[in-house]
Amino acid sequence: MVAVNSSVASTLVRAAAQTGTAVQQSGNNTQQQSDNQTTRQTGQNASSSTSTSTSNGSNPGNASAPRGTDGKPLTLQQQQQVDKLVKIDKDTRTHEQAHLAAAGGLAVGGPNYNLTTGPDGKQYANGGDVQIDVSEGRTPEETVRKARIIQAAALAPVDPSAQDLSVAAQASAMEAKAQAQIAQRSPQSAQVAGAYQPELPSVSSFSAVA
Repeated sequence: MVAVNSSVASTLVRAAAQTGTAVQQSGNNTQQQSDNQTTRQTGQNASSSTSTSTSNGSNPGNASAPRGTDGKPLTLQQQQQVDKLVKIDKDTRTHEQAHLAAAGGLAVGGPNYNLTTGPDGKQYANGGDVQIDVSEGRTPEETVRKARIIQAAALAPVDPSAQDLSVAAQASAMEAKAQAQIAQRSPQSAQVAGAYQPELPSVSSFSAVA
């Protein structure tokens, strides 16, 4: 009985040992599967992060960058040239608008601009003019008024050109001639002419309006 019991006990011990080994192996397998699953998830997350980073790294702003007539982005030198043309265009238009505003009814149409094409394919004004009626009036008094308006229009811009100064000088001479004609009248003629002519404004008043 003892021997049998001893053999059975030995068998139970071996079975228990085998069962423990199986449990341990099963536990190891479970842990290994869990580790493998965690590794796969981590790899997927890393892949997703890399994809997101790549997507965010794209630069859609390049599509709206200034481009030349060849479709390529402007070089630094070309962009500097465009910036310069933009400033010249603005200054030119401001200059001619000053002439137009001061000329009033003596202006013949609107400003005329000389245009140039920049590296970006756009056109920019780099010169211009405003046509003004510089003919004498029907009377010396009317001539004086027109001459003063012409002078005001010619000198209206903050930076009058040589041509502007020349027009102003011609208008000043025209005014002086008309004033001489008025001075040569007899007192009676001057009184009659003054009754039909409004007071002549000065050049400074026109300049203030411009």
